[in-house]
This record gives sequence, C-alpha cells and structure tokens, in this order.
Amino acid sequence: MATSIKLNKVVKRYSAVEVIHGIDLTIDPGEFVVFVGPSGCGKSTLLRMIAGLEKITGGDLLIDGERMNDVPASQRGIAMVFQSYALYPHMTVYKNLAFGLETAGYKKAEIDERVQRVAKILKIESYLQRRPRALSGGQRQRVAIGRAIVREPKIFLFDEPLSNLDAELRVQMRVEIAKLHQDLGNTMIYVTHDQVEAMTMADKIVVLRDGIVMQAGAPLELYNKPANQFVAGFIGSPKMNFLAARAGAAGNTIEVAGRNVSLDAALAVGQDEPLTFGVRPEHIAVGGEAGEVLGEVKVQLVEHLGGGTVLYTTTAGGENLTISAAGQLRVQQGENVPLRIDPAICHVFDSQGMALRS
Repeated sequence: MATSIKLNKVVKRYSAVEVIHGIDLTIDPGEFVVFVGPSGCGKSTLLRMIAGLEKITGGDLLIDGERMNDVPASQRGIAMVFQSYALYPHMTVYKNLAFGLETAGYKKAEIDERVQRVAKILKIESYLQRRPRALSGGQRQRVAIGRAIVREPKIFLFDEPLSNLDAELRVQMRVEIAKLHQDLGNTMIYVTHDQVEAMTMADKIVVLRDGIVMQAGAPLELYNKPANQFVAGFIGSPKMNFLAARAGAAGNTIEVAGRNVSLDAALAVGQDEPLTFGVRPEHIAVGGEAGEVLGEVKVQLVEHLGGGTVLYTTTAGGENLTISAAGQLRVQQGENVPLRIDPAICHVFDSQGMALRS
C-alpha cells in the first residue's frame, strides 16, 4: 500500500537564518510530486528534511500519520536517488545493487531474486557483471535507481537525478522514471529546476520560491490558472509574456500595448490601477480574424524549428513579446506583423503580482 506524507508548518533555520518558512503540504498515497523552482528556493533542503538528512527546526513531518521528526533516516522507509550516481567503482553492477541488502542481513537467495527482478525492470540484465566505469551515464543512472528500488522502500526521493545527462538521455530517462512510477505505484518526490520535467512527469507540482510554496496543484492547473505572476512566468516554455497594463474605464476592459482589450469578465479594481497583462507565446496569433487585436509588433529574431516557429518581437512601446506559432511562418526579421489574442485565455495580475484573473 502506498504511503502518505504531510508537512505541518515545517520550518528550517540555519542559526538565525530561516530558509524554509512554515510549509504546509499534503502528498497523497502513490502521488508523483515534483518540487520545482529556481536555484536557492529550498526544494533540495525540503527533500532532505523529508529524508531525514536535515533536521526539522519547527513543525511536523508525518508519514502515514506518524510523526517522523526524530526518527532516523534509516527507519523512515525511504530510498533516495542523488544527482551524483554514487556507485562503488570497484564493485560490479550486481554487487552495487546487492550491497545494501547484504549489509542488512538478507539471505543470498532473496538478494539474488530482488537484484534479478530490478535488473529486468530497468533493462540492465546484461550489465550485471560490468563495473561502473564500463557504463554510460544513462546506464549508471539506472543502476543508481535500481539500488533504491531493490530495497523496496515506501517512498522514493529523487534529487535532480538527470542533471548530469545529455538532452536526449534526459528525455529517455524522464519517460522511464514516469513508467517506473506507474509500475510500482510508490509515493515519489522528485526535485528539479526544469519546469518541462515537472510538467511532463508530475501528478502534482509544488512551485517554491525563497522557501515558500507559491502554488501546488496538477500541471495543467498551474499552467491554466497560475495563482501569481511568479508561477505564471515559471511554468510554460517559452515563458509567459508580461506587458504593462492599466484598468480601463469599463470594468471589463484593460489598456495594454496602447489598445483597449475587452475581457470576458469585470475586474474588481479601480480605473487606471497599474496591472500586468499576461499572455502565453502559444496563445498569440499572427494575423487572422479571430480574437481581439493586440496591434502590430516588429520582428527582431526568427527561430525556425521545423514543426513550429518562434518570433522574438517588440511592441510599439518597446516591450518584448515572444510568439510561438505552429508550422513554418514565412516571416522575416525587421518585418511588422499584426497580432490577435483570445482574452478568455489571457491573465491579469495586480501590482503585488497576484492573479486577478486566470
């Protein structure tokens, strides 16, 4: 049976410096949760507190309802996969997988059964008699993951496990870890700074900034309804465009890029209040007749990606605007192009960066 995790007002301090600020979070049994955020946001620190590798300064960590603050890491039923493979170089793959079980006193027959089963799951049967130096980066990462699986833990923790791999291997291993979660059904927490990894792997994404949870929810919930400007800019690639705006005379209009844009609902703000208008690059249409006119922009750079085209442009007011279009647009650098948007899928943020409309 999968395991639940609950954080109640969890705090971490180093001397007088508080780096994790009273986090409340519930992770349901069998969930694949991704902690994501920029460097220094506290995601690895939070993971290590759950693992028992960092002491919790305040609040409670509950695993299946049992308080774990003072329980040693070895007794929490957790296995962790680190950024570095941390394999024993003098041991074969088989011995690397078996070593922890041997140390724990398991019988030889059970060790062999577990190692062979894990090797089959990860497709590393043919590497069992090799040493780590004879393996590629992706193969070493599989062995590191296998060393965690063979212990049959209740919870898997991954701390940026793919950051040492090249782009193609990252994609491949991303798929394999997601499949592994489907097959095993264990509760998993995965730390990354890569929001694409977060979007493609997670059941729930937890976006962190300066030791605070900015928003937690399903990937498409964060994409479609970001709670604030930080989450809106962090989730999605290319990132969301932000344009200076002001509330219009009518409650359901907003002045942006020198034009009045009609919204599908009124904003509860005063006229001329400074706002930020957000629109994703993939939600901007070049030309066409559907949607609201956003005016013309000047193309500064064109990226032809084959299946899509990315335009880097500037508005008449000098603001940068990125456009991501499907297909191969016949657009040249220096050209002026007309834009249209659908206000129903655009976003408005107040002067504090909180979403007024998502």
